[in-house]
Formats: sequence, C-alpha cells, structure tokens
Amino acid sequence: RGARLLLAGPLETGENRFWEATLKTAGLGIGLLFVILATAPVSQAKGKTMKDYKKPTPEELKKKLTPEQFNVTQSSGTEQPFNNAYWDNHRDGIYVDLVSGEPLFSSLDKYDSGTGWPSFTKPIEKQNVATKEDKSLFSSRTEVRSTTSDSHLGHVFNDGPKETGGLRYCMNSAAMKFIPVEKLKDEGYEQYLKLFEKKKK
Repeated sequence: RGARLLLAGPLETGENRFWEATLKTAGLGIGLLFVILATAPVSQAKGKTMKDYKKPTPEELKKKLTPEQFNVTQSSGTEQPFNNAYWDNHRDGIYVDLVSGEPLFSSLDKYDSGTGWPSFTKPIEKQNVATKEDKSLFSSRTEVRSTTSDSHLGHVFNDGPKETGGLRYCMNSAAMKFIPVEKLKDEGYEQYLKLFEKKKK
C-alpha cells in the first residue's frame, strides 16, 4: 500500500508524510555511504585488504606460480644466487609478497651483501613478516615467512651492516614481486610514496 501511495502523486496524508520522511532519511544514508566510499584509500575501495585475504589452495597456486616460485614459497626452497630477478635490482620501489601482495621490503633498505640474493636491513612493515627456527640444514637458522600468506621468503642473519642494526634479511626473488615507485599508486600502495619523497629531499 505504501509503495502505491508513493507512486501515486504528492505526499499529503499523515501516512504519506511518514513515507516521505523515511525516504529522506534513507537518501541521507545513501549519500553518506557514497562520500565514504569516494574518499576511501585506493586499496580499501578495491577491497584490497589483508583482512579480506584468503590464501589460494595449493592446486590454484600451482596454476598461478612458476615451478620455482611454488617450490620457494610453498616448499621452503632456495633459488640460485646471482641467477634471480632482484639480486642486482637498483630501482626505487617496494617488494611485496608474491602470493598475497602484502608489503615486505623497500629498496631504501636494500643493499649489496655479496651473496647473490636480494638483501635488506629491515622489513618495510614489521607485522608483515614472521620468523621461526629452521634446523633443516644441520644447523639452526632463522627462517622468514610472510605473515598473511605464510610463504617462505628466506632467512635473516646477524651479519648485516652494523650502522643499521646488524641484520641481513636474505630473501628469495621468487617469493616477491617488485613494484616500482612510479606504479605504487596504480597498484594500491600509494601510502609508501612518501618514503621516496623524503629521499628526493
């Protein structure tokens, strides 16, 4: 009945005034929702949040990753030194987890360790990496894994530059994706642009 009255013409009766007020309230709510969505960060507007992340099944990952990428990230493998994508990459940008996309390291913290693997002094976001003891090669090492996707990334050692804390995060290129600084905004990592703006100054 309410819908018929709303469509019939001017809202004059007490019942119709009720529906008119209801519509106005709903309209305000919809308008507010539009404003919130329009001003949300790119990553949030696209639904690109780690809270929403669901890790693909091994079968799905095998279709998306190369054999080496799957071996490194899912079976804790190690790629060859001096024969990987990022060991000598000197471009500005950030390195994200290949599986989940969570930010891991910045080129600002990358240095030449002479090992043939990409090495960093610290993660870009501490909460995005986790460590655990690794006794797989007859010795005790500290493994580094991504927090969200639980991918194997590499290991961390205490022989890094002393002036930056003495740590060396020795990572596998096959576990990461490099996002150059000029593509950070388009890829949903706009919040990290400020790091490189400071470098220019």
